Amino acid sequence: MELETIENIENLSETNNIPFPPPDNPIFTFIDLFAGIGGFRLAMQNLGGECVFTSEWDKNAQITYQANFGEKPFGDITQDDVKSHIPEHFDILCAGFPCQAFSIAGYQKGFSDTRGTLFFDIEQIIEKHKPKAVFLENVKNLVSHDKGHTFKVILEILEDKLGYKVYHKILNSMTHANIPQNRERIFIVAFDPKQVPNHSLFQFPNEIELTRTIHDILNPEKQDSIYYFKKEHKYYPELEKVMLKNETVYQWRRVYVRENKNNVCPTLTANMGAGGHNVPLIKDEYGFRKLTPRECFSFQGYPENYVLPKISNSKLYMQAGNSVTMPLIQRISEQITLLIR
Repeated sequence: MELETIENIENLSETNNIPFPPPDNPIFTFIDLFAGIGGFRLAMQNLGGECVFTSEWDKNAQITYQANFGEKPFGDITQDDVKSHIPEHFDILCAGFPCQAFSIAGYQKGFSDTRGTLFFDIEQIIEKHKPKAVFLENVKNLVSHDKGHTFKVILEILEDKLGYKVYHKILNSMTHANIPQNRERIFIVAFDPKQVPNHSLFQFPNEIELTRTIHDILNPEKQDSIYYFKKEHKYYPELEKVMLKNETVYQWRRVYVRENKNNVCPTLTANMGAGGHNVPLIKDEYGFRKLTPRECFSFQGYPENYVLPKISNSKLYMQAGNSVTMPLIQRISEQITLLIR
């Protein structure tokens, strides 16, 4: 389970040595915005979808994306020249977009203003290309952000301005994806009723039993010494006092350690590799250590052959924390694609 590397990423597509190639006979098309490391793409490809456009501005995420799909994503989606590469027709728009506050200024028609936010770019693309479906993911707090105003604006734009029928729900990876990570996210699915008249049949997936444990993901072998805390570390006594079990993942909370009582991995965060809080820790036979980047990717449901390129661990941790839980995206996508074919 060592980190896989790939040296010549720029020429990967030329060698046809693509770890996750597009399907030979695609049954629908989609675009992948704010694509990160490709969680939406992998889920959609697993269901027979062809990605016809990708955008991701982070250079390191682009490297990981290209290492797995053989394509370097376009950059900043707020730029018109990037938007110009989007094909005229595609079936589904996918986006795990960042949460931003919206202005209280309204359109003349009464709609709240999203200008200056990244959702505005999604809005523009939907308005121009009219996909059959839109699939958005965001942090749970989007629902309560700015006293609910932000979420209200998103629903208004999708429903009243763009004419889509919207469904939304907060789901947890550990209850809906059989992934032992406590990760709640808001999922928004919208259909164009003219193209998908049976949209009312859409349902978010039901809860499923969590049969996997952290030990299905954690590597029991001794890891590189960089992951282990040395005895001279100033917080080592705290680790020794609190981290008594090897049946759970602990959280580093800046200056203390907290046990995760439900025996799953706590929510992975983007800052866990940069000395931030919520750093996941475990006790194994060899000491107290951080999760490896590979383990973090696995806690997001990525397969073991997903390529982790030769970039810094801090960037890989950030990518895992920013990512979607791929199997949950796939379960929701199954329900979407049933209706658009």
